[in-house]
Amino acid sequence: MTVVAESTETNRLLRDMVMLQNRSCELLAELVSQVSLQQRQRAAELKSWRDANPELAQSCRQAAESLAKVHTEFLGNVAHEAFMNAEDFADSEYALGEFIDRHGPRLAHFNGVLQLFAQLGAQQPATEN
Repeated sequence: MTVVAESTETNRLLRDMVMLQNRSCELLAELVSQVSLQQRQRAAELKSWRDANPELAQSCRQAAESLAKVHTEFLGNVAHEAFMNAEDFADSEYALGEFIDRHGPRLAHFNGVLQLFAQLGAQQPATEN
């Protein structure tokens, strides 16, 4: 292959790469736009719900604050138990499984309830002028 042919091939490959990068940028822009739209719709739905249920939103906020303290204490206890039994967990799959079975579902449900209260009770962001 001659130097000119190699240069032409290199230029073609570079053009192809630039075209693919441009297409990738277009797709990313579309994705960001879609995600942005979904977030705005979700925020509008939450605002509408909060406006329709101000007392319930306030109760959710208070519940989230109270449960956050309980959650922190619960996590501390679970973490302490995990630390104290780490050697047993390393040596015994049964011990590890029992620990996960005992705490996993409760922790997952607790996290879900806390997240729900936090979202429903969250302060509305300041509107942009």
